[in-house]
Amino acid sequence: MGKPSKPRPPGLLEAVEEIMKVYRSLPPRPSVEEVEAAMAVTRSADGEEEMRIEEIGKMQKPPDVPDELFYVLQEVRKNLVLLRAQEQRREAMYAVELDKRFQVFDELVQRASKLVSSEEGEGGGEEEEEEKFKARYDVMVRRTGRSLSFVMEEKDEKKGAMDVSNGQVFSSFYSEVPSESSVLFFSLSYGSSVVGGDTEKLSVIQVASLIETSAKNGIGVLDLQGKLMDQIEWLPVSLGKLQDITELNLSENRIMALPPSVGGLRSLTKLDVHSNQLINLPDSFGELCNLADLDLHANRFKSLPPSFGNLTSLVNLDLSSNQLTALPDTLGNLTNLRRLNVETNELEELPYTIGSCTALVELRLDFNQLKALPEAVGKLECLEVITLHYNRVKSLPTTMASLSELKELDVSFNELEVIPESLCFATSLVKLNVGRNFADLTALPRSIGNLEMLEELDISSNQIRVLPDSFQLLTKLSVFNADETPLEVPPRHVLKLGAQAVVQHMADLVSARTRSVQRAGAAGRKGCWFRLCSVFRSRRKKEMTSMSPVKA
Repeated sequence: MGKPSKPRPPGLLEAVEEIMKVYRSLPPRPSVEEVEAAMAVTRSADGEEEMRIEEIGKMQKPPDVPDELFYVLQEVRKNLVLLRAQEQRREAMYAVELDKRFQVFDELVQRASKLVSSEEGEGGGEEEEEEKFKARYDVMVRRTGRSLSFVMEEKDEKKGAMDVSNGQVFSSFYSEVPSESSVLFFSLSYGSSVVGGDTEKLSVIQVASLIETSAKNGIGVLDLQGKLMDQIEWLPVSLGKLQDITELNLSENRIMALPPSVGGLRSLTKLDVHSNQLINLPDSFGELCNLADLDLHANRFKSLPPSFGNLTSLVNLDLSSNQLTALPDTLGNLTNLRRLNVETNELEELPYTIGSCTALVELRLDFNQLKALPEAVGKLECLEVITLHYNRVKSLPTTMASLSELKELDVSFNELEVIPESLCFATSLVKLNVGRNFADLTALPRSIGNLEMLEELDISSNQIRVLPDSFQLLTKLSVFNADETPLEVPPRHVLKLGAQAVVQHMADLVSARTRSVQRAGAAGRKGCWFRLCSVFRSRRKKEMTSMSPVKA
């Protein structure tokens, strides 16, 4: 039987009660990852700020903007950078400082715990009363839903959690109480939403925290599509910690630059950053040696770094809807590239080295300023699709005859003056669009009938008046568009009957012409024989006359 319990002094109970009340009133504590993220953001803020201001300093003044106005514009942008950097530092410093306050509270609670244990040790007490007293505090802690210092846990790792049986009534702070979700800390502190809804956005600290957590857990796929706050224009340098990540989606945000540390993502195979405000890529980008799928479309790129050619594992590359005026010569190093999309840029030419991209299957060049294709295109023997819609191309290279796998060619809305006969050696063609070259294109190649696999042909809005005789050989043609083309052969009413009606008309026309020629040839031969016979008879008659005896 235990000793009679000694009543707890009211003052002790009130003191413990006040300590618990204060602790319950505290805001949620940032997680270890959040603190590390905040410290990383603070460390990198100065460097990022300097880089942003340097980029602004490199801006080129448009010729129609006065010097003073351009100076004002630069200063406005610089001050915006400074303001946003300050906001990021403030948010980061709040997390760091709050964690320091919690460490102080931990030490104070630890001291209180020892003092209470000392008081209980001196007075003894019934086990039943002891358990009631401890249970009271367990309930309080569970209601708070908070745990104390992660630092203290690490310090006492070997000792384990404090032992309730020894009367240490603060033990439940260190055990059995689940920590709050890390993202809630910043949502409560700054009123920002957290991940989980269609319109919810992450702050820079939340992103940094997510990176830290993902790096520690070895996350393989991270999807941040449209999830970043509009103020986030630069990603934390800690992005490079994602050593195990294989797929990263940063699309549909307002990111202006990727940190140089992105080159450390050596496991990355798929990167999607489309629909941002990226202006350039860091030189370290070329270190992504396993990258196979890269989507950079709908940004503000004007050029690519030379190191881009080091991405030798690339299979699919989308650079469409940017401001590129040229592609680097190192593009030829991408020997595994199968699909290249550079639509809607300002390209005037392709590098000759593109001929080294021998695995290329699809090449999309629409809406540029191209005047010609390099002869090296003929080396792309695997190529199946070329689209050149809306450029300024005047002629096609004769080397396209080597494209034995070519199935689709679109050169509409250009300035084509002639289609080379050599193109008709690309006998795998299924779709050919040469429409809307307007006054420049006046004829189809005579040997177009070699394209026996052709199913779709568009020659609309040109100046072609007569189809070549070999058109009759296009027996698989199912779609033929000749709108706004002044065709005379075949006549307009035949065109309305469909593609095969045109093919049949041309076959009948050629056949009729052949028969006519044959009849004309036979009649010509008969007339020639008659004339020869007449001449022979006339000559024979003269000879007979000359041989008759002369009368006396």
